[in-house]
Amino acid sequence: MKIQNILIAGDYKAAFHRYLPKLKDYKLLFKQPQEIETSDLNWADAYVGFTPSQNFHPEYVEWVHTFNAGVNNYLQLNGWHASKTLLTRTVTDFGQKMAEYCLSYILKETQQHERFSEQQSNKQWSVIAPTPLKEVTVTIFGTGAIGQKMAETFSLLGITVYGISNSGEQKDYFKSVTTVTQSSQYIEVSDYIISTLPLTPETNHLLNDAIFKSFDKAMFINVGRGQVVDTKHLIRALNNGNVRHAILDVVDKEPLPIDSLLWDRGDITITPHISALTDIDDAIACFYETLQNIENKKRINNKVNFQKGY
Repeated sequence: MKIQNILIAGDYKAAFHRYLPKLKDYKLLFKQPQEIETSDLNWADAYVGFTPSQNFHPEYVEWVHTFNAGVNNYLQLNGWHASKTLLTRTVTDFGQKMAEYCLSYILKETQQHERFSEQQSNKQWSVIAPTPLKEVTVTIFGTGAIGQKMAETFSLLGITVYGISNSGEQKDYFKSVTTVTQSSQYIEVSDYIISTLPLTPETNHLLNDAIFKSFDKAMFINVGRGQVVDTKHLIRALNNGNVRHAILDVVDKEPLPIDSLLWDRGDITITPHISALTDIDDAIACFYETLQNIENKKRINNKVNFQKGY
């Protein structure tokens, strides 16, 4: 693969400034996605950006690098297998960011923040013991890089961490890992169940009645993809008490429509997909590292597996 002309979808020239000397042997073209023309795609060897342009097709370029960790907005386009175009994604500290996001909600409960706040409002002095993290059990759907970083962070604090994956392969920092079909044994004993799953044909609405029925008043946190959850089934699980509270950083339609019933439920917390925001400097650094690996014929660890969808 020979990369010479690189089309960058977005006004990121200032952000690329520190890399321009390193990229002096390449021709770079910065254009907003809506302004990209077919002639630009015909010119380009590589396409870089958060989103594909409206006229994008994999056959135009040899390599696509997305600034996102997720790639479903690219994979929904046809032509990848026929074109044999390389698709890579941004890999950065998403796992650490998501771990901190989830941990904040776990600590809010275990340290009794709401109860102490209520007591203060009532001018009440009543001792309530916080729950030690060594008594907390978490099950994580997804044991890839993000799930594994979460497991590392949680386990170092004494939390018992179980993992659910397609293969059930054992991974470091998890007490044990099993498959979805065997997941109820871990879900039933968990205080918190977290989804880090990407959206693939296999994970679409994977978390439904069959999974939620195993929850025993657990909190559910979704930092993966909204479409992994069947929202109607989640609401049913909240109504019947299987799920005590849902923290949703992702939903099946984003932004969440103003008329969505999810906004008004006291047992649901909505955040606007911020658990692991992409830092543009990190995304560009990952792009440059990937470019170097391509040029030097080194292993490309962030290459997307089209069969798995990530």
